[in-house]
Amino acid sequence: MPPQHGAWAMLLLPYLAGLLSAGFAWPDLPLLVAWTGGYLLSYFALLAVKTRRPARYRDQLLAYGLTTLAAGAVVLAARPQLILYAPVFALALAVNGFFASRRDDRALANGLVSAAAATLILPVVASVAGGSPWDAGGTFTVVLLYLAGTVLFVKSCIRERENKAMFAASAAFHAAALAVAAWIAPVYAVAFGWYLVRAAGLPRRRMTPLQLGLVEIVSSLLLLVSVALAA
Repeated sequence: MPPQHGAWAMLLLPYLAGLLSAGFAWPDLPLLVAWTGGYLLSYFALLAVKTRRPARYRDQLLAYGLTTLAAGAVVLAARPQLILYAPVFALALAVNGFFASRRDDRALANGLVSAAAATLILPVVASVAGGSPWDAGGTFTVVLLYLAGTVLFVKSCIRERENKAMFAASAAFHAAALAVAAWIAPVYAVAFGWYLVRAAGLPRRRMTPLQLGLVEIVSSLLLLVSVALAA
């Protein structure tokens, strides 16, 4: 299993937010299997590209590839229109592959692309429920703002701790995100007000990865509660 525990929040948060805003339909279950399997498959595929040793990850690629294919086939049989999302996900994966090939997968741009790709599951969930992906536009925007902001926040706390420009960019982004989220729905002002506070105050406290992880668990739950209230 991948050791990147924070990736699970990025994976599941948009999916759950989609269910809260669009409702549940039975294809959401195989979709979750395909979505999870696709993440696991992409992780080891990108690792194979990065290390240039695909044979080393043959078992993982085979197991997760078959799982994703089987679950994805069920979803597409029920909702054939979802194939229209494939080019967008393929483009995001291509960008991730480019950074992996350069062994620069920790780059800020790569993290932001991953955040955007994760958020794309939200309109997919809306389509599964029988609605238009545009119906989930507000929820998509706030989830994307949160995940993109988290990329900046975590970098300002760990790898870019001494980078004043990164800290300033993170704080400025969160201030703008607060304004946008509150405009979408006033209920989001509480969650995004907290995100701004954490972005402006916590990097100075030199928190450990475990402490940051606990902060992000609370932050993610706060967003889900906000989405449920706004739905």
